[in-house]
Amino acid sequence: MKYSIKSILVLICILPLQSCFTAKDYERPEEKIDPINYRTDQLAADSASISKVSWKQMFTDTILQNHIEEALENNQDIRIALQQISIANSYYKQGKAGFYPSVSMNGTYTRQELSPNSQFGGFFSSVEQYELNASLSWEADIWGKIKSNERAAQARFMQTEAAHKAVKTNLISRIASGYYQLLALDEQVKITEQTLESRGKSLETTKALKEAGNLTSVAVSQTEAQVYAAKALLLNLENDIKLLENTLSILKGESPASLKRSEFSAQGVNQELTTGVASDLLENRPDVIAAEYQLINAFELTNAAKARFYPSVTISATGGFQSLNPSDFISPNSLFLNLIGGLTQPIFNQRQIQTGYEVALSEKQQAYLNFEKTLLTASREVSDALLNYKNATQRIEVKTKEYEAYQKALDDSQELLNNGLANYLEVLNAQENALNTKLEVSQIHFDKFRAVVELYRSLGGGWQ
Repeated sequence: MKYSIKSILVLICILPLQSCFTAKDYERPEEKIDPINYRTDQLAADSASISKVSWKQMFTDTILQNHIEEALENNQDIRIALQQISIANSYYKQGKAGFYPSVSMNGTYTRQELSPNSQFGGFFSSVEQYELNASLSWEADIWGKIKSNERAAQARFMQTEAAHKAVKTNLISRIASGYYQLLALDEQVKITEQTLESRGKSLETTKALKEAGNLTSVAVSQTEAQVYAAKALLLNLENDIKLLENTLSILKGESPASLKRSEFSAQGVNQELTTGVASDLLENRPDVIAAEYQLINAFELTNAAKARFYPSVTISATGGFQSLNPSDFISPNSLFLNLIGGLTQPIFNQRQIQTGYEVALSEKQQAYLNFEKTLLTASREVSDALLNYKNATQRIEVKTKEYEAYQKALDDSQELLNNGLANYLEVLNAQENALNTKLEVSQIHFDKFRAVVELYRSLGGGWQ
């Protein structure tokens, strides 16, 4: 009864302190989500986002799918992210174990040589003692410090999982975008080769007209210069293709090599482009998810830092065998037990607890600002992708008409030149304008595909 009364008194002293601090529960900052918009009235905002579509449904080119699968399996960034998950998972398991007591076992042998002039030296010249004990220590989580640390470790683990998904999403988008760019460059090489062939024929025609006295040597030189310009452009395009192949090979975790691919004309967008609602970013976009888990981690660590201001209640026990004689070691008379209950209130510890709490508050504010920044960046990227897609769609129509006009001007000026009714400079300008516009149309088609890929990535698609 005596010990029960003491225990009750201890609880009576602790309960008022517990009411001073209770670990708070995390609440999502909803006020940062509602104002988000994508500056578009072209898409249905309340429809299901394309981010819910798997990447195999989004990118139907089987060759591209194979490249993506190889990249997901071999890419070093993906494998590094998996190791980060493993590390965080170990810390999470450690956080969950915080509720359990720590137990250790210790075996010792002590021999003490006594001075003859010491207190017991006249009776013993030496003392030997054998001891085998087990120690147990346990802290009561009255203020929620251990629970907060466990939640923080869990949030850290979830953050690394989201970071892995972000790496996966970015990798898929980089492979897809690079693949489409490769196809566009192939298309531009074909255009340039056709132009080079056409200019070679024009050079022959020009030389014939010069010999007939219809053109001067200036026209021949200008035509020849255009042939060399087309050859230089072709060399640049072929080099760009090899450089891009090198980049994509590295993303796949391979040494630089040529990549298998299909035709640009065979590509198409088979999915309806939909964004869903702004709050979908919190569920679909991995970097936003990771930023929120970072905020939760910092929030829980702030709870744990504040709990350190309050007293800790610990129970420790040590028990085992202790004997001066090895033959009597395993005996009831050799058993011993120490049981200690402690209440420790920090008073002055060189400001370590206060500093830790202030740092935790600042880190929580940093995590909050990072979450806000990540969310705003995500909304901007979605908006940018939508605007780029709309712009590319409109420019394709305009530039195609421009190319058709230049091609007609080229055909007409060539006919007039053959009849001696046009200046050869007009033909050269028409040829140059037609080539540049056709190359630009090809580039804009790539811009459209790139905008689709970017929209898919910015909405969080690819990791499902």
